[in-house]
Amino acid sequence: MRTAHASRVLAIATVTTGAVLFAASPSIAGADRVRGEAPLTPYSTAANGKPELVPDGAKARVDAVYNAAGDSIITLHVTGLLPNRTYGAHAHVNKCGIDGNAAGPHFQLATDPVSPSVDPGFANPVNEIWLDVTTNAAGNGASLAKQAWQFPPGKAPKSVIIHEKRTATGGPDGAAGTAGARLACVDVGF
Repeated sequence: MRTAHASRVLAIATVTTGAVLFAASPSIAGADRVRGEAPLTPYSTAANGKPELVPDGAKARVDAVYNAAGDSIITLHVTGLLPNRTYGAHAHVNKCGIDGNAAGPHFQLATDPVSPSVDPGFANPVNEIWLDVTTNAAGNGASLAKQAWQFPPGKAPKSVIIHEKRTATGGPDGAAGTAGARLACVDVGF
């Protein structure tokens, strides 16, 4: 399992026919894995007239596996949320902070020059990491996102935010990538 520090290590190789160097994903030598697991950092929504949607003690675990084929397979496991409810969830560019805004925007492989990003050409599950999750009767759930890419060196998300609603895809269901209030956060050393 990688540590946050080790996840940023690059594999460097020298080509024998000159001084050409290339940087490769950590998975070049095989599968690599990261895990972030902690109680969710909740952001109160009661002040906005909404009920608490993330009960005390709710937890999240995020696993990211990077394989030699160049894929990223990210899973989210939650426990202790409200039962039988769908939450939006996305990877965000910054670590969790005092409020949901501290995590910054959604991570995007190709970054939208317009912020906030609601253009379905950028705000979509191929360019971002969407992990919407529906809980069972016990308030537990899991989701998976498989990306046909890996994070470029120096560009990786740092957290996963749990949102109020299922992620909109654009059109009649709302602006692409939106999922309501930012309810809680967990740091992940992708």
